[in-house]
Amino acid sequence: MRSYPIRPAGPVAPLAALLLLLGAASPAVAADGGPDRDFTIEDPRITESSGLAASRLHPGIYWTHNDSDDGPYVFAVDSRTGKTVATITMRGIGEPRDVEGISIGPDGDIYVGDIGDNLDGTWSHVWIYRFPEPKALRDATVTATQYDVQYADGPRNAESLMVHPKTGRVYIASKNEGGGGLYAGPDKLTTGSMNVFRRVGEVPWVTDGAFSPDGRSLALRSYFSARVYDFENGRLGESRAVAAPFQRQAESVTYTADGSALMFGSEGARSGVVRVEVEGGRQEKGEQKEKPSGSGSPAAQGEDDGDGKGSVGLGAVIIIGVGALWFALRRRRGEG
Repeated sequence: MRSYPIRPAGPVAPLAALLLLLGAASPAVAADGGPDRDFTIEDPRITESSGLAASRLHPGIYWTHNDSDDGPYVFAVDSRTGKTVATITMRGIGEPRDVEGISIGPDGDIYVGDIGDNLDGTWSHVWIYRFPEPKALRDATVTATQYDVQYADGPRNAESLMVHPKTGRVYIASKNEGGGGLYAGPDKLTTGSMNVFRRVGEVPWVTDGAFSPDGRSLALRSYFSARVYDFENGRLGESRAVAAPFQRQAESVTYTADGSALMFGSEGARSGVVRVEVEGGRQEKGEQKEKPSGSGSPAAQGEDDGDGKGSVGLGAVIIIGVGALWFALRRRRGEG
């Protein structure tokens, strides 16, 4: 098995660098000893956690992975302790390029999205890997199936892979500062031929997403905020803001296995995962609001929560200022 050195995170965009500096001043997230609560990923090998998926077989366990240049590895982290309890090595696949998303299907298989493309069109195709969730939590090497994926409207960058928990259809949300798209795969993924994903909806800048266990809601997050969309018949419906925590580099989100909360993760060494309650297991329109359970400050939502306090606070001011500075730097670079 590969021996992992302790390494710093790779180069980050100006925005991400500023978020890392600001996040360093935030209170650390600490576990309270219970499953599915706030926790810190303790494994020094996991410095770029880019996706989260709640285990279907092992309560309180979350699957995660690093992104680019890490290899064919997936980690099972215990939310009670923050410690890695299993490292899975995928064999039978090519060399992963930029793994950005993870999800579990209704068949109990783990789907891993090697879908990152930071140059927006460098790769003519990307890959999805799939293997059954292990019944025992121990280090193991598993044979994974590899699927070739293309987008009907051309290559693009993406960080969000979601498998619908009822239909098993795979969805990808592309990432673009001007807004991305939600792409649906074929009814079933196949090997030996290209799997074409077609645009079925418009989404904001997305760094990760997850379906609720009943498949009726789709949560999408970005660096700045998060929204939950009604989802029916393969289409996005009405959406509402979620009080996402303010994190150093907001990269991941998943529902707890029982659908009672969202778990928000971040990149970085000893990165925190923060639980945000979803009252009743699924927020009803106009009735309930999600609230963080941990120490993360709510991210700016760009709208009021209905009590006049939704987007007001230090976190909102900081994020808006950082965003303005980042876009100004990009504009200046483009003019230079």
